[in-house]
Amino acid sequence: MASPTVENYLKALLSLSRERDTVTISDLSAELGVSKPSANSMIKRLHERGLLEYERYRPLRLTPAGKKQAALIVRKHRLTEMFLVQKMGFGWEEVHPIAEQIEHIDSPALFERMDQLLGSPDFDPHGSPIPDRNGNMSAKVGMRLSGCRAGDVVILMGLENSSPEFLNYLNEKGLRLDAVIKVEGREEYDGSLHVAYRGRELTLPRSTAEQLLVTRQFPAPASDSATR
Repeated sequence: MASPTVENYLKALLSLSRERDTVTISDLSAELGVSKPSANSMIKRLHERGLLEYERYRPLRLTPAGKKQAALIVRKHRLTEMFLVQKMGFGWEEVHPIAEQIEHIDSPALFERMDQLLGSPDFDPHGSPIPDRNGNMSAKVGMRLSGCRAGDVVILMGLENSSPEFLNYLNEKGLRLDAVIKVEGREEYDGSLHVAYRGRELTLPRSTAEQLLVTRQFPAPASDSATR
């Protein structure tokens, strides 16, 4: 059984490797908020365990075994978040710190039962993919709302930012996953979008629209009422 610290390093390495082409010790220490010497020490331990490819002055890469172990930690985290929302009534903005603790429990039966009770979901409450039992994880679904044009009708499928602050902001705007959004127009000056959804009309800053992952609705609704 890996320690919570080891699991956090593996999870951080997996996350960074999915965001960028190369991962360095500096990237890892910044991601975890630890010193470079601490990160370097852990990197050597992971290398010795066969979980990380490590050569001095070369990018860090998880081995297949390291990727699988990291993905299974992510699986426990995201299943827990979904269980807390779907079965216990927590808000999507509340679940991350709880799941951070529960993900370190070494009980395959517990998480298998969670998966069964939830009906084996593919995505967590924030639209992020849940790895399968073998550690396979698909990419996030959708394009950024900021890339849509006036007249596009899209469905909110996921988020690039799941911080409590951002989720509370979306709560205030009444935005949830599966919301059908019509892009009414765009401001040329700053790229903000005028949108309509669920009977509301408002302007979303470009910085917000860049964090929302959407997919186009097919077929498009016959009238604006379909977005309400």
